[in-house]
Amino acid sequence: MRAREDARLEVEIQAAHKRTRETCGPKHLQENLADHGVKVGVSRIRRIRKKLGIKCKQKKRFKATTDSKHNLPVAENLLEQKFEAAAPNKVWVSDITYIPTDEGWLYLAGHKDI
Repeated sequence: MRAREDARLEVEIQAAHKRTRETCGPKHLQENLADHGVKVGVSRIRRIRKKLGIKCKQKKRFKATTDSKHNLPVAENLLEQKFEAAAPNKVWVSDITYIPTDEGWLYLAGHKDI
C-alpha cells in the first residue's frame, strides 16, 4: 500500500518540481502539492526527492560587501571627477571587481594611467 502511494507521490513531486521551475525546496513543494489536492508531509517529500535525486536550483543571495556607514577616515577626492593629466605617470586610477566562477570568486583589479 505504502509503495503504491510512494510511486504516485513520486510522479506528483516530479510534476510539482517542474511546475515550480525546479526552484522550490520541500516546504514550498508541500504547499504546491496541497494546492493541487495532494497532502503529504515535508519529511516524506524530502525522502522521495532524495530517492529521485531531485534538487532545487539555488540562487545565491546578494550580499553587500561595502559598508558606507562607517566612522573611518575617507581618502580625499583629489581629481574631483576631472580625469585629465598634463603628462604621463602623473594621475593613476584603479578599481576592483569580483567575478563569480565555478571555483569561487575571482578578484580583478584594474589600473590605468590617465
